[in-house]
Amino acid sequence: MTRDWRPGAPDEAVTAIAHTERLLVALDFDGTASELVADPMTARAIPEMKRAVADLSVLPGTTVAFVSGRSLVHLREIAEHADDSPVVLAGSHGAQYWYPGEGEADAVSDDPDRMLRDTLLEELTPLLSDYPGVELESKTFGIGIHGRPARPDVEQAAFAAVDEVFARRAKHWRRRTGDRILEYSSRLEGKDTAIAVLRERIGATGILFAGDDVTDEDALRVLAADDLGVRVGPGETAATLRVESPQQMAGLLEVIASERAARRQ
Repeated sequence: MTRDWRPGAPDEAVTAIAHTERLLVALDFDGTASELVADPMTARAIPEMKRAVADLSVLPGTTVAFVSGRSLVHLREIAEHADDSPVVLAGSHGAQYWYPGEGEADAVSDDPDRMLRDTLLEELTPLLSDYPGVELESKTFGIGIHGRPARPDVEQAAFAAVDEVFARRAKHWRRRTGDRILEYSSRLEGKDTAIAVLRERIGATGILFAGDDVTDEDALRVLAADDLGVRVGPGETAATLRVESPQQMAGLLEVIASERAARRQ
């Protein structure tokens, strides 16, 4: 049963995750750390989220990660992620990783469907020019089609046209839909994969995962009893808590940082 988080009110679930021995805070980026924007590459973490991530990252036994469907190179750009960042990255729904002190790891450099992706881009580029406002994104392991700048009817027609191309050319690719985005990937990993990989890698005794979209539910559904799932915004969810916005999500993280810091004193 999902319930709304109430700022300022004591919350046992929040306190429990704040007191776990080895905490992983795993966050979706678009719509969770940042506002949703028309141009995907202009997304940036809101100032409140930047502060919360910084406050958590300096605490002992605490790791912050961005877990996104974005390719790793694009995730690093929008997250303004420097080489000395303490923040872990999981890109391409858990097919790519970046770790502090190591850099890129576990990413598959040899994609057998790369040539197919390139030929699909060649076919889709002129096709989508007939749908004003619909944008095409090349990803490391797939293709994203963004409909946010377009009228809803134009978006729906464009997505249908893209589906027809993939039904004909790449039936084996994984199809995902989100908030005004359609994505096809040659890889089968989901954010549940990222949670499993990071849990083992970090040795987390508790995970807080927060996200705002359909693909985030893959991660929310695999959280354990000692974890905490948070849904940002409306929609059906497997999360325990719901917050209204990225700003409120940042506020929740600051509460956890404060409680965790106090516990360590």
